[in-house]
Amino acid sequence: MRAVLLFFFCLGWLILLAPAAPAADTVTTQAAAGEMAADDFDADFDDDFNDDFDDHSQPLISDPLEPWNRGVFWVNDKLYFYLLKPVARVYRVLPRPLRESVGRFFSNLGTPVRAANALLQFKLKDTGTELGRFAVNSTLGWGGLLDPAGYSLGWKKKTEDFGQTLGVYGVGSGWYLVLPAFGPSSVRDATGLLADQFLDPLAYLKMKNWEYYSLKGLEVTNALSLDPDSYEGIKRDALDPYLFIRSAYAQHRLANIEK
Repeated sequence: MRAVLLFFFCLGWLILLAPAAPAADTVTTQAAAGEMAADDFDADFDDDFNDDFDDHSQPLISDPLEPWNRGVFWVNDKLYFYLLKPVARVYRVLPRPLRESVGRFFSNLGTPVRAANALLQFKLKDTGTELGRFAVNSTLGWGGLLDPAGYSLGWKKKTEDFGQTLGVYGVGSGWYLVLPAFGPSSVRDATGLLADQFLDPLAYLKMKNWEYYSLKGLEVTNALSLDPDSYEGIKRDALDPYLFIRSAYAQHRLANIEK
């Protein structure tokens, strides 16, 4: 996993330094061209409509690597349906409260990432909340298996990572990337993902590789077991799941950065 992240880190900075031309949605552009062929619109209204339509027809994130990304998306799709989700469904034999406790344990381990990035963004209150949650949940919450900081003290978990930190400082998302196994990302966020690995407590424990990756596998399996088949819903309802996920990812990241 670390080798894969290093590869995308190097690729990311090369792409980030290159000029990225905005990519238009072909189907939308063709439809707009057909509509603009009508002659019964007022010229001024037509110009305004063109400008407004062009603004909304642009994807939220540039995707010049779409053929490559779609290939990785296909691989991830097969990995999900033929390996990850079947294992997660078997894992669901465990009681849901137990699986939720496991999820809280891994979430508690992610505190250094969230706290450090909140501090880098000068969100001092959020930094204090994360550190307070870690102290309370690691002790009274039995290592994070319980969340007394949340349901007793009202200290809710924050969502911060280094990709968001870069965005707050004005770094653009760069090109859209679909990472093997990790899923949707961008040049900026893939770089942030690599940086956040240095704050992962598991990376500093004296564990063998198989132990480390087993824990990571458990984290993914547990999370999927708690997911209400969201991806299956996207596959069933979206005309093009790739475009839907790309748009949803870009909107989600923008919202996280702007909050």
